[in-house]
Amino acid sequence: MTLTVYNSYSGQKEIFTPIEPDTVKMYVCGPTVYNRVHIGNARPVVVFDTLYRLLKTLYGKVIYARNITDIDDKIMQAAKDNNESIAAVSARYTDAYFEDMAKLNNLEPDIIPFATQHVDEMIAMVQSLIDSGHAYAAEGHVLFAVKSMDDYGKLSKRSLDDMLAGARVEVAAYKEYAGDFVLWKPSGEDEPGWDSPWGRGRPGWHLECSAMIEKHLGNTIDIHGGGIDLQFPHHENEIAQSTCAHGGEQFVRYWMHNAYINIDGEKMSKSLGNFKMVNDLLEHYSGEVLRFAILSAHYRSELNFSVEALDNARKALDNLYGYLQAVADVEVDDSVDITGHAIYQALLDDLNTPIAIRELHGLGKAMKVAKGAEQSQLKSLFLKTSSLMGLLQQPLDQWFYVEVAEDALADVDVDALVAEMKQARADKNYALADQLRDRLAEQGIVLTREGWKRG
Repeated sequence: MTLTVYNSYSGQKEIFTPIEPDTVKMYVCGPTVYNRVHIGNARPVVVFDTLYRLLKTLYGKVIYARNITDIDDKIMQAAKDNNESIAAVSARYTDAYFEDMAKLNNLEPDIIPFATQHVDEMIAMVQSLIDSGHAYAAEGHVLFAVKSMDDYGKLSKRSLDDMLAGARVEVAAYKEYAGDFVLWKPSGEDEPGWDSPWGRGRPGWHLECSAMIEKHLGNTIDIHGGGIDLQFPHHENEIAQSTCAHGGEQFVRYWMHNAYINIDGEKMSKSLGNFKMVNDLLEHYSGEVLRFAILSAHYRSELNFSVEALDNARKALDNLYGYLQAVADVEVDDSVDITGHAIYQALLDDLNTPIAIRELHGLGKAMKVAKGAEQSQLKSLFLKTSSLMGLLQQPLDQWFYVEVAEDALADVDVDALVAEMKQARADKNYALADQLRDRLAEQGIVLTREGWKRG
């Protein structure tokens, strides 16, 4: 039972070996709570929740931390725009984040540190960086001196010149070098701030994760995860802060990054206005459908989100729940060991969820036609392996129950439309057939070989 993961730092797949033989420490970057989260924010949560579930089958103790950034210029602006307090904005969107992520069947992390609760630790880390010559104070700011670190840029595989050329760097007069980044910045009278040796101010964004990891998980952790968009500059700067604050001690053994989500074939971006908020998607699809769609692609591959992809995910889950429905009366043999099965082995291979899902479908087919003790064992395998991916968690009656809207067509009317559509096809009046099919789809009617069902 060897787990391999792709280490972004080394650029290759490696056998995972924790620092402590039976304990794993994992940290994943959480949201900045100034708005509802989009589906791109949900991908790392689902990916590393799946990894968390897998790690718990391999090791006696897994400590999973995911932070909340509850102080940031974006939160301050949202509070100003809404004429409310920063605390009110961050509290509302923190609760919304927890609610959305729970609907996607994510387990709650063991530790959820909030940035505002760790300012003392951040100030202490800044002071240690100044004392060791890796940071300097200037005009109320404290900046990390990137030239003081020999291998700065190793995670993102960039030289200092490349990083400056590829980033919008604010070259302030108080910077010794244009690429130096802010650890602490002054706060105005109408801005939140904390007293520090450098004056009243607030921490830079990169600092919080380093300080919270140090406090809750130690100087060196096993896994640090997040989206590929965080690799530079956020994770690069975390490495610089933590490594230099701890005398060169290794910060993270395995860096793991999930790829972007595209919307209808285009990169999701603010400029295109194609952000898909999780709560909006949940109005049309269950959280399990969103989770299945995310897991249908390997976490290091770009994922295309579209109506077609979500509809396919829902149909795939219908099939999987259908296999369970076929064996609803079969007892489960809990003694079955899943570790040798192809689904478990796929997950051990750098969390290869597409292969695992493919094998899950095959297992479901085999379970449906098996008999006696074999069927009981296969049902246990099916439930245990799907649970590892956070799938098939709903009771059957809940999954297949469809609430019919007040304006929904009655069954007799649906029968008539289906018959009319079939006749239109027989008459080769395909335009009319398509119109009738679309009308049925708007009513949530799914056509099957046997007839139709409300889906």
